[in-house]
Amino acid sequence: MKNLGTDDFRIYLCDAIDMLSSLDDGSIDLIFADPPYNIGKNFGKCKDKWNNEEEYIKWCYNWLDICIKKLKNDGSIYVMASTQAMPYFDIHMRKSMYVMGRIIWNYDSSGVQAQNYFGSMYEPILFCVKDKHNYTFNSQDILVEAKTGAKRKLIDYRKNPPQPYNSEKVPGNVWHFPRVRYRMEEYEKHPTQKPVALLERIIKASSNKGDTVADPFGGTFTTAYVAKQLGRKVISCDIEKEYIKIGLRRLKLATEFEGTRLKPVNKCYKKNIEQKESLPLFPKL
Repeated sequence: MKNLGTDDFRIYLCDAIDMLSSLDDGSIDLIFADPPYNIGKNFGKCKDKWNNEEEYIKWCYNWLDICIKKLKNDGSIYVMASTQAMPYFDIHMRKSMYVMGRIIWNYDSSGVQAQNYFGSMYEPILFCVKDKHNYTFNSQDILVEAKTGAKRKLIDYRKNPPQPYNSEKVPGNVWHFPRVRYRMEEYEKHPTQKPVALLERIIKASSNKGDTVADPFGGTFTTAYVAKQLGRKVISCDIEKEYIKIGLRRLKLATEFEGTRLKPVNKCYKKNIEQKESLPLFPKL
């Protein structure tokens, strides 16, 4: 298994379980895991669908247990899953970890989601630690606006003397971040790309500069990209070469891979804008 990056920013073209198994036990500060959801999406040559739910859950329990071994005693793990599968994850993780939060990532819909039932407008995230009395949580690094204090300017008369409500607060467990859309600067060609803002909050909250962050399902390597920007070390992998190319480019670890130049998505709407801007303001009749 060859490291395609550097000592501090390690990227592997391999299976997630192989990468996780190669790590030293108790060596990782933070793990973010966003696995396939078993709902039939196409990830390059791989289809996100197991023969049955039992096989999928068994596979998930395998890599989850390895993740737990690789975490430091004061480490944290954030796990994403489908709304259908998350109860299995939650129950399993409670056997050996402390669940510190059940987070809802809420987002907008680009169109009609369902006709005969309530469409899903969120994805769940499980936040777990090994030791509930000793783990990293940098609350001051992730403060958000507290509307009661910042906008409504209310006074808390229960205090003596009365004081204005705080204008900032630690986020609750419902996070609203837009999905990554085609016209966004961060967009990459991937069916389940997670936004930079989501990973920024997680990495800031649950790790420190110099810590090691691992992501066994690299995808567009947003975890690795954000971790590098924030001064963390990175270990990540993916089984698809096309996604490895994204990671190497986003982390500026290579300009080519296997003889192919690494380039961002060539977005057609940018061409249309350039063409329109080149037209004369007052065309001749």
